[in-house]
Amino acid sequence: MAGPADGAEALDHETTTDPAGTGTAATQGRPRQARPSGAAVRFDSDEPVTVVLVRHGQTTMTVSRGYSGSSEPGPPLDEHGRAQAAAAAALVDRVGRDLWGDIAYPSELVASPMVRTQQTGGIIAERLGLDVRTDAAFQEADFGDWQGLTAEQIEERWPGQLEPWHTSGRLRPPGGGESIEDVGVRLRAGLDALQTGGPRTVVVVSHAVAIRAALGVTMGADPGTWSQLRVAPASVSIIRLYADKRDEIAVAGAPSEGWGRV
Repeated sequence: MAGPADGAEALDHETTTDPAGTGTAATQGRPRQARPSGAAVRFDSDEPVTVVLVRHGQTTMTVSRGYSGSSEPGPPLDEHGRAQAAAAAALVDRVGRDLWGDIAYPSELVASPMVRTQQTGGIIAERLGLDVRTDAAFQEADFGDWQGLTAEQIEERWPGQLEPWHTSGRLRPPGGGESIEDVGVRLRAGLDALQTGGPRTVVVVSHAVAIRAALGVTMGADPGTWSQLRVAPASVSIIRLYADKRDEIAVAGAPSEGWGRV
């Protein structure tokens, strides 16, 4: 007798078709790969919205380790950040081709309104042949009065507040900033809005705290645990959103360097 994983894979293989290359089953007519071993167990043929989350490339604030939030549009990518964005574009271009073959090739691209995400999104758009749509739901946290400061500077001016901001998930920074939980509410609304367009693969270019929040709400984890997720510059995470909310994290924080294909 087949176990749950085997049964789910067999059902998916029998009922699901979609091109690994473009995400439009009707035009390609060849079966997408069955749900792979180790994927979230399902006993139906429901198709998800797949969201490929890409963190922007490096900026001067990444190097200085300053808290760079949504209250300021900059800074732009630096030279290394642009190279990282190109590597991320090469990796995303492989989704549904020779990597993650059960996922449809991206057909939509969304970016946070920040300069660094717009630039990263533009590099990915050129590689994929897509336009970039801007959505503020995926912008970085608002750090309030902590904007632009390093952890050391924040601790000096507001002793004992930064760590519980990360680890409780519910503390708001001074000056009208967002808690981790606030960011999660915003990201959940953004992800829910993507589901209205039907099954497809959407690339979302976003930020470290925002991507942690997207992964956290997908898992239903407590906001105080989200800071334990590593989300490096230009890294790629993949979540799959189902109508019944039994969502899946397929990839978390995969680095893009070294995956590019000439």
